Amino acid sequence: MPITGSCHCGHIRFSIDGELPAQLTRCTCSFCAKRGALLAYYTPEQLHVVVQGDDGIYRWQTRLVDHHFCGRCGCATYSDSPDFKPDGSWDQVTRRIGVNARLFDDYDAATQKIVVIDGKSLW
Repeated sequence: MPITGSCHCGHIRFSIDGELPAQLTRCTCSFCAKRGALLAYYTPEQLHVVVQGDDGIYRWQTRLVDHHFCGRCGCATYSDSPDFKPDGSWDQVTRRIGVNARLFDDYDAATQKIVVIDGKSLW
């Protein structure tokens, strides 16, 4: 059964072909710290998005990461980024999707195991 979710106003809905995550990620970089999302990672092929309104995209610094958000209610929905390794390297091909698990239907992201990435120092 797919994971489903939406932004606050419902104009962006998504489903994920995958399992609920065993752990979530909280990044400490300047953008993620202000954004407040708890991320669950999937491949681009696993995410299916239906947009009924404005899908905003924010790109910062290198412009390699697309941070999507609802242009109507402002909820951070997901980020499409290179599949960076812990040392910051990337194969220049593989991408990953970090979905804001706070938006999953019938799921309390705050009660899950959370791993912190020191994005403040890495990026």
